[in-house]
Amino acid sequence: MQNHLVQLPWGTGELDVQIPENWHLAGVLAPSSLPVLADVEAATARGLADPIGTGRISQRVNAETKIALVIDDDSRPTPVAAIVPALFKELQAGGARLDQVTVIPGLGVHRAMRESEMAARVGEEWFTQINWTMHDCDDKEKLSYLGETSRGTPVWVNKMVAESDLIISVGCIEPHIIASFGGGYKNLIPGVAARKTIAHNHGLNTTPDTFNNVGQPIEKNPMRLDLEEGAQMLEPPVFIINAVLNSALQPVEIVCGDPIEAHRAGTKTSAQVYGVQVPAMPDVLITASYPMDQDLRQGVKALANNVRAVRKGGVMITAIRADEGEGVFGLANRKLPVGRGMLRLLAPLLLPNIGRLPLSGMGEEDRFFLYFALQAMRHAELLVYAPNIPEEIHERLPFVTFVESMEAAVAMAQKKFPRNAVVVVIPNGGSSYPVLPG
Repeated sequence: MQNHLVQLPWGTGELDVQIPENWHLAGVLAPSSLPVLADVEAATARGLADPIGTGRISQRVNAETKIALVIDDDSRPTPVAAIVPALFKELQAGGARLDQVTVIPGLGVHRAMRESEMAARVGEEWFTQINWTMHDCDDKEKLSYLGETSRGTPVWVNKMVAESDLIISVGCIEPHIIASFGGGYKNLIPGVAARKTIAHNHGLNTTPDTFNNVGQPIEKNPMRLDLEEGAQMLEPPVFIINAVLNSALQPVEIVCGDPIEAHRAGTKTSAQVYGVQVPAMPDVLITASYPMDQDLRQGVKALANNVRAVRKGGVMITAIRADEGEGVFGLANRKLPVGRGMLRLLAPLLLPNIGRLPLSGMGEEDRFFLYFALQAMRHAELLVYAPNIPEEIHERLPFVTFVESMEAAVAMAQKKFPRNAVVVVIPNGGSSYPVLPG
């Protein structure tokens, strides 16, 4: 018999979960530890001096160059303020001034950032010296059409980005449920793309073989290959600066250079950190949203990243912090006309027709999330502890069962597995992903 207390990261503290004594705890699968960069600015400067697959930024700019600096928003833990000092010095070394730089956050369909948030993200010292604007995926007047990808995605991107002379993208490389890994060209599509572009691109992975691609090979991921094809339609050259972080959100690597070559180098490090080896397919999987704690849309990545690790018919318990509530999450906008039981029965009929279903109250980009939710609820019983999500939202998401506490979730799982359940815990579910046995 065992009696285990496990702790999940929860805000600035921890969330205790008591594992029943007649369950077998097969593992607590934390990310790997790599040496932390002692000086992020210095590491960025080294990367800029010897970029991967392309020339230096300082060799591409002059006093006339229009520079679009695309940064990710606060839903990502990228240390932007620690990275940009080395970038700005590199630009100045090439003869460019800071007032030639316009910062555009890669929001995708996320909410707009406040001016104070932008200043904090870039750094107060620099913010007053540069220009900035907000991306709006629905403002056609501020979008440029570049063409259509071979997979049929209409490529609309931010006009200021498309009409610049040089695009510099600052972001982070982390496991991603749809794109295999974040970073690279993903800061541009979906980051500064139109809603219709994002919707079609996401929809490419609404198939049984591609809906769960977290950490999987990019060369087999239609959505990732499509967004890279679309971003390469941009006329200005693109240069990336991407951070790879550890589970404490500390940078362990900065990669700079070509959006494909440098990105692929960074994904190897990210996989080394966040791919966790599952010793056996568990009956019960317990995880938490950290570090994707901003809102429900980000927090459900803990469920999405790791659901394939629980055996079919098992129970998955996910703790979601959601500090800002549900966020921009179309699935939570309206109550579905059927409940959980009927939805599970209808899922085999709905899944092949997701692309044609009317989504009143939801965005087109939410088709992927609906597809994923249906697949996930067919795979396992999904229990969610999310104390910052109001009850009316619970009723709109019948794919999962919301619980009032982690103790209640464990008690429900015990009813299904009263004894001898195999349990795996993945504490950093928002960024970790399972490497399955065999």
